[in-house]
Amino acid sequence: MITAPLVLKIGGELLDAPGWLEGVVAAIAAMAASGVPLVVVHGGGREIDAALRTAGIEKRQVEGLRITDERTLDVVVSVLAGTVNTRFVAALAAADVPAVGLTGVDGGCGLSEAAPPHRTVDGRSVDLGRVGVPSEQADMRLLTALLRDRFLPVVASIGVGGDGRLFNVNADAFAGHLAARLGARRLVIAGTTPGVLGEDGATVAVIDGGAIGRLVAGGTATAGMIAKLHSCERALAGGVEDVVIVDGRDRVALEAAGAGAVPSTATRLTGAGLTASARLRRSAEAARRRKTCATTAAE
Repeated sequence: MITAPLVLKIGGELLDAPGWLEGVVAAIAAMAASGVPLVVVHGGGREIDAALRTAGIEKRQVEGLRITDERTLDVVVSVLAGTVNTRFVAALAAADVPAVGLTGVDGGCGLSEAAPPHRTVDGRSVDLGRVGVPSEQADMRLLTALLRDRFLPVVASIGVGGDGRLFNVNADAFAGHLAARLGARRLVIAGTTPGVLGEDGATVAVIDGGAIGRLVAGGTATAGMIAKLHSCERALAGGVEDVVIVDGRDRVALEAAGAGAVPSTATRLTGAGLTASARLRRSAEAARRRKTCATTAAE
């Protein structure tokens, strides 16, 4: 039986600056050395943006979600699965972390469906193109096997449909989905902001699940944070105990979040205040995980 893992999402902006990458790798090495099973999901936004400019392709986004046509998807796959994932895994290996580079295509762990049109805060409907949303039918066996053998999966946020088509999957959404499906004890989302900022610009220490919708609707959350908060909400509804959004530039804070603390430069989100339907889903996910754990133990 595997101990409940920690799922860590690393924003791509932390991986393209050598100093920040060094701190992230050191923090992950410390977490791995503690013996806690760990799954890492990463994005690669800035490097994708740079590659799009080089290719002469316009960047289009809505509320933190990348609108993805076929040409954009080719760039996303090349940058995430090639450049970013390989460099990240190599840096971890150099720090004696037994990392294994993957995408959501591998083992079907990122089985996805085409995303429906996105409904914006102001009511517009936007077609996202080749963007996917993780499927409940995604297969966790590869990740579970790697964790059982003490490897550290590092997953680039590329999804795959049942017909083999590739999808660009938002890394926050992918991490939240894996956290729920793997029964993670915590989801840590590391970026370049000190948690969720309130109207006064200060870090909000704690947000309950019921307040997420109000933050988004009230305009307090920025475009990039909207996608994160929605992903946190789905992770909490999926049974994850809590989510911590932390400033990944701060190695000490990142390590502390991985160890179960809530640093001052971080925001903790809890499942309190979730809607009745979300609470029902949370209970169902908990029951599914208990059944999965019992099956794994029997093996």
